[in-house]
Amino acid sequence: MAGKLAVKTAIVTGGGSGVGAEIARNLATLGVTVFIAGRRLGPLEDVAKGNSNIIPLAADVSDQASVEKLVQDVVAKAGAPDLIIANAGMAESASFIRATLDSWQKNIDVNLTGTFHTFQQALRVMDLAKPARLIAIASTAGLKGYGYVAPYCAAKHGVVGLVRALAAELATSAITVNAICPGFTDTPMLDQSIANIAQTTGMSEDAARASLAKINPQNRFITPQEIAETVLWLCSEHAGSMTGQAISVSGGEI
Repeated sequence: MAGKLAVKTAIVTGGGSGVGAEIARNLATLGVTVFIAGRRLGPLEDVAKGNSNIIPLAADVSDQASVEKLVQDVVAKAGAPDLIIANAGMAESASFIRATLDSWQKNIDVNLTGTFHTFQQALRVMDLAKPARLIAIASTAGLKGYGYVAPYCAAKHGVVGLVRALAAELATSAITVNAICPGFTDTPMLDQSIANIAQTTGMSEDAARASLAKINPQNRFITPQEIAETVLWLCSEHAGSMTGQAISVSGGEI
C-alpha cells in the first residue's frame, strides 16, 4: 500500500467471515476503528476478539431500518464514518429455468438492495466536503455472465451500475465510489459452491474445486488478502481521483 490512509472510521458489512473479516483485520491493524456488521452476532464477536479496533454490531443489510440503526449506532460511538465497505452478499446456483422467485428476490435484496441501503444511510450522515470512500465488493459476475447463477449476476451487475451512477453524482464532492470485482475467492461461500457442484454433478469436491480454479487464467483462487490490499489502496491519500471504477481482481479473467 502506498501512502497514508485517508480514513479513520469504517463500516464493513458481512464482516463475520471471509473477505469482510480480512478487510476488517487489515484496516484495524493500521489504526482504523472498524465496525463490522452481520445478521449473526456470534461470528462478528469471533472476528473482533482480541482487537479493540474492531466492534461488532448486528444488522441485516436487506432491511432499511436495520441499516439505519447500524449507522446511527456508529455515529453515537465514533462519529460519522468515512469508509463504507458494502461487502455482505449471498449466492445460490441453479439453472435459469429452475431458479425460484424467492432465490431471485434474495439475491437482489442482499447483494443489490443491501448495497443501496448501506451507501444511502451512510451518506445521510457523511460530510460531502470530507475525504471518504464508498466501496462495494461486487464480483466478476458484475462484469460478465456465468451460467447457473443468473440472479447473482443480475444483482452484481446492478451493484456495478449503482457504483458508476453514484460516483458521477458525487464527483464534485470529496467522496469516491468504487467497486472491487473479485473472481472466485477462497472463502466459505466458495466452499458452499463447490459442495453444491459436487452434489449436483456427481464429481468429487477436489475436481469441482479444480474446475473453478481454471476459470482464472492464473489457475488459482483469489485470496481475501488480495481484496483487502485493494481496499487499502483505494483508501490511501493518493487514490482520491479513483472513482466510478469496477476493479477486476481476477488473475486476468475476461
